[in-house]
Amino acid sequence: MPASLEAVRPIGLAEIQAARGRISGTIIRTPLVRLELGPGYPDIRLKLENLQPINAYKLRGAANAVAMLGESGRKGGVWTISAGNAGQGVAYAARKAGVPCTVVAIETAPASKLERMRALGARLVLVPYEVAWKALGDRAYPGVGGTFVHPFDDDNFIAGHGTMGLEILEDAPDTAAIIAGIGGGGLVTGVGTAVKALKPGVRVWGAEPETACPAALSFAAGSPQEFPGWKPSFVDGAGGHSVFPRMWERMKPVLDGVIVVTLGQTRQAVRLMAEKARVISEGAGALPLAAALTGKAGQGPIVAIVSGGNIDLEMFCEVLKATAG
Repeated sequence: MPASLEAVRPIGLAEIQAARGRISGTIIRTPLVRLELGPGYPDIRLKLENLQPINAYKLRGAANAVAMLGESGRKGGVWTISAGNAGQGVAYAARKAGVPCTVVAIETAPASKLERMRALGARLVLVPYEVAWKALGDRAYPGVGGTFVHPFDDDNFIAGHGTMGLEILEDAPDTAAIIAGIGGGGLVTGVGTAVKALKPGVRVWGAEPETACPAALSFAAGSPQEFPGWKPSFVDGAGGHSVFPRMWERMKPVLDGVIVVTLGQTRQAVRLMAEKARVISEGAGALPLAAALTGKAGQGPIVAIVSGGNIDLEMFCEVLKATAG
């Protein structure tokens, strides 16, 4: 990790509000729709970030981070590390700014995500998951130059994500709880920061799959933890090997808890959104709905953030088949 890295600090509400104006010409204000499930279910609303131009919320943070670099920061191009959505976000923002982009991408990422990054003009360097995770901590990768845009541990990235929290409270001021999937932790930190600044009583929950839930372990232990039994799954956009200490510092003031769900519950959530709302969600985007359906976040109103819809259609069909009958 670079010795010059700035200490973790709280993100101010004013930074999030400024980011909102800065990225307004790049992102869209996504709809918040009620999921009609009938009596006996929590009151759940879906924040449809799968409708962003890159079909994922990461464009919010990436657009703000690239815009804040200025001319000197863009001079040698930009690069990031990603399983797909952050890479698309940075590539999209970089293309709009007219600067080259490189993504150190996880080689097992869905083909649709890899293809989209290339289509947006990014040069891809494919590496195993473990190598990418280490590079996130090192903030460096051999042979890759330019300005590094961290996909979650970055003040401007987080401020961009926080704009979603502003929209949620404007569209659903009666919100009692918000659930976001946790990968690196930037989404829940940004949304939680904005929401807690405006309505401290709203509960902010993280969601993770049972096969990769270091944030749940960290929350239970009160300190950043590694997850020893990490396994890859169709939930490729959430659940890491560990919680980085810096991200633990960022998350813990705004996070009320972490709900762990099974892969089966996540598949059912993917199917439910397709059937009831005609929404195509990737695995990570379905985690919050799966968590809301456990009842652990209360009866609502609950906002479940559908963080993205970048799932290979073959995998989407496999998920639906696995839940048939």
